[in-house]
Amino acid sequence: MPSLSHTVEGMPSHSWTGHLRATFILGIPLVGAQLAQMAINTTDVILVGWLGTTELASVVLASQIFFLVFIFGTGFTSAVIPVVAQALGRHDPVSVRRSVRMGLWIVIAYSVLTAPLLWFSEPILLSLGQEPDVAAMAQSYLRIAQWGIFPALGLMALRSFVTGLEKGGVVLYVTIAMFILNAVIAYLLIFGHFGSPQLGLHGAAVASVCANLFGFVFAILYIKSQANMRAYEIFVRFWRPDWSMVREIVGLGLPISFTILAETSLFAAASLMMGTLGKFELAAHGIALQFASIAFMIPLGLAQVATVRVGLAYGRGDMQGVRLAGLAVLVVGMCFTFAGGIFFATFPDMLAMLFLDLDQPDALAVLGLATPLIVIAGIFQLVDGLQAVGAGLLRGLKDTRVPMVLALVAYWPIGFACAWLFAFPLGFRGEGIWFGFVIGLAAAALLLCGRFWLLVRRQKQMAR
Repeated sequence: MPSLSHTVEGMPSHSWTGHLRATFILGIPLVGAQLAQMAINTTDVILVGWLGTTELASVVLASQIFFLVFIFGTGFTSAVIPVVAQALGRHDPVSVRRSVRMGLWIVIAYSVLTAPLLWFSEPILLSLGQEPDVAAMAQSYLRIAQWGIFPALGLMALRSFVTGLEKGGVVLYVTIAMFILNAVIAYLLIFGHFGSPQLGLHGAAVASVCANLFGFVFAILYIKSQANMRAYEIFVRFWRPDWSMVREIVGLGLPISFTILAETSLFAAASLMMGTLGKFELAAHGIALQFASIAFMIPLGLAQVATVRVGLAYGRGDMQGVRLAGLAVLVVGMCFTFAGGIFFATFPDMLAMLFLDLDQPDALAVLGLATPLIVIAGIFQLVDGLQAVGAGLLRGLKDTRVPMVLALVAYWPIGFACAWLFAFPLGFRGEGIWFGFVIGLAAAALLLCGRFWLLVRRQKQMAR
């Protein structure tokens, strides 16, 4: 069997500069991959936004629902990362193989179970007070986009394996290829260019499915073509169940999924609240949310780095390495989010206009509402980044249940309550919703990062 060694073993675990270097080496491709993944959805929103306000509002709602289903499923694929990392740290290739294989089993089952929710989304949206034409368009989009759930989650499971091996470069390359493919197909099918059928927002859904399917197939072929990855025999006897590993991944993944759901459903609730304020407010919210989501890809990629780096050190029993790995990722994350916040606050008008055709009659009204929300998004990403990295650090320790409780308290009793209070009783409307979420995410950042350092200190005291 080929060597199953991985790149990090030679890294000086007690060197501050070594940990910063390792964070950048793995972080740059993973952050780039997250940005490219987000660019797929952003491209669709931009192109559909040129069709009109109703179409933009519809794809904002549809994207939120799709993302909600998808992101809950990524809790299970995220659970694969610390299992793989800790197994690599203790030189256990069998556990690596078992975790990735059963991760794929779980996302297959999840994709089947969630399909009816996306297929029958219109009644759900109507019951939540959305306008009938917007709800109908959103459902028609989702009935196509839902076929991309499994390849998207399957790709995430395979990414967890590749990321655990610290081979982040290929993750970046395949995601960039997906972005380009999606942009080309969406441009052709939304507007009917070069003889293609003009499908409107349905063309965006078709493009998304094609891009996710391409990425999943490419990841399989890549893993099978690399000797060091093929040695783990991920796809050999794929049909054979491993129920103990299923239970471990589900046990780790469900709390992660509910933690992610607590945050993403908060933003879905924001979209619904904005929808009750009006179509223009919802469209403006969608624009600001796209920029906040793009910025969030940086700490989200760094959170994966945190899980891998902490998991590898913890698997080796190196608590000093755990502490330095966590500190390095936090410092890098704070620097990036601070720079992004300044950029949002400086150029809000220019950014908002990227999503609007100013020749449309409603464009200026939407622009006026979107500009202050983008400024708030600059503040928002500072605390959002810290809480994302904090969650990633805890996953590296396989600590997921208590963080789930902490996140639920921060996002909903604190964040949602403040958003509703500021928006409606106090009359700040859309801006109040966003400020409420800033407070909730700040609470989450404090609680999650604080718990990580508490656990590290406990482990060091026990080792003495």
